[in-house]
Amino acid sequence: MDMFDLSGRTVVVTGGNSGIGLSMARGLAKAGADIAIWARDTQKSASTVSELDALGSGEVIACACDVTDETTIETATQDTLDALGRIDAVFANAGRSGAGTRIPDITAEGWDATMAVNTRGAALTYKHVSRHMIERAERGDPGGKLIVTSSDQSIMGVNKSSDYAASKAAVNGLTRGAAFELARYGITANALLFGFYETPLTAAANPKFGEWIAKRVPLGRFGDHDGLEGLAVFFASSHSDYITGQSLPVDGGLCIS
Repeated sequence: MDMFDLSGRTVVVTGGNSGIGLSMARGLAKAGADIAIWARDTQKSASTVSELDALGSGEVIACACDVTDETTIETATQDTLDALGRIDAVFANAGRSGAGTRIPDITAEGWDATMAVNTRGAALTYKHVSRHMIERAERGDPGGKLIVTSSDQSIMGVNKSSDYAASKAAVNGLTRGAAFELARYGITANALLFGFYETPLTAAANPKFGEWIAKRVPLGRFGDHDGLEGLAVFFASSHSDYITGQSLPVDGGLCIS
């Protein structure tokens, strides 16, 4: 029997049609999970559904969702439940880069835009998904996984990135709060602090930033997207049931360099 068979489990991945989210979704699909991709770009999501369908035996759907708009989160939650019956895990992965400003140049608009996606979006996703998980627990079916995409920048200092770092530090705090509060329902919460992975977001960054990061990674390379597949499967599976409230760096040692 496959230790990491996710057949019969339903997993939501926000921002799952590109970058880190898509890499994690590929692993979940290969493990047999039913998957709901929540994202804004419906055309890209349709292509993702086709790709994931070919990788595994589970059902894959896409829900239009902008995590800055709570109404769409609520609708996506209900659409997922209607189509797939339950939600066992959610990867709150949707995110955006920061405004790229120095501290003296911070604007309220730039700060709020970063927080709206990276922090509030994750919190509101947890709000609606956890309501379903709690209802299941109260019916005698406890358990659930809340996993958020955080960043090494939440525990490191980086120039012109205070809003992004603060938004990710906030989800580390959200993780600890959720883990403590929801443990009674068998729900775990963890944050994955990613280092540098080549994604559409990092492609838009200043190339000098990537060069600077590469010199600091002890393992001497950027993150491996194939490795994200197994990581996602582990955190969505029962084998991570005794891990909760943790902020785990996934960074090739970057945060200790």
